[in-house]
Order: sequence, then structure tokens, then C-alpha cells
Amino acid sequence: MANKASGDSREPLNEQLILNAYANMRSEINQIYSKITELEMEVSEHSLVIGAIQPLDPSRRCYRMVGGVLVERTVKEVLPAVQRNKEGLEEVISRLNEALEKKKKEFQEFELKYKIKIKKADNETKEDTNQKEGSAQGVLVGPAS
Repeated sequence: MANKASGDSREPLNEQLILNAYANMRSEINQIYSKITELEMEVSEHSLVIGAIQPLDPSRRCYRMVGGVLVERTVKEVLPAVQRNKEGLEEVISRLNEALEKKKKEFQEFELKYKIKIKKADNETKEDTNQKEGSAQGVLVGPAS
């Protein structure tokens, strides 16, 4: 009986550790999602810059922010650097996507191992879908050229 009593006292501790590990895993997955989104925005900005300066004369003056300092260069010097940066960002995004898939798989295995299930109320799901639909409203698109 003494073994049973000591086993019972450890159970809540194990539950708490499992919940903490679960929360940490969810947090890590959310952080990876956030970083991927942030980097995708940067890739989008790089694409805009490349699209804007590519048709310009290579000897034309161009300004670029380097380490918080605005420097004057030519399009010929800046364009390859921006393209390299964009490629580097895309590479990092692909690595983060791989890490995300690995984390999601670990997360699912963890849920199955400890039989963790998240219950959501029907009201919350309906509000979430309405909120997503509402957030798409008000987007302005320029005239087709």
C-alpha cells in the first residue's frame, strides 16, 4: 500500500509535467509559424524591390539600407545583393517548414501517447469563421491595367 500511496502523489506532478511539455510544444510550433510568416513578408518585399529596380538602367543611382545606414550604390550593385538575400530567405523558410513538420509530427505523437484531446465549444468555432470572413472585407484592389 505504501507504494500505491507514493505512486498517487507523483501522478499530479507527472500530469503537470505533461501539460507543461504540451504547452511548450504548442508554443514552439506557434513561434515557428510566426517566424515563417515574418520571413515570407520579407521575401514579398524583396520581390517588390527586385520588380521595381530590374527594368532600370544598371548605372542608375540606388539607395540601400545596410546595418541601419543608408548607402548610395548603383542598381547594378544592389540588384544581385537583393536577389541573394531573397534566395537566402527562401532557403531559411524551407528549413523552417521542415522543422515545423517535424515538430507537428512530434506534437501529434505526444498527443496520442498521452491521449490529449482539446475540446472547443461550438460558439467559439462559429465566431472564428465569422471573424475570418470579416477580416477579408475592406481590401482594396487597384484597377486592372
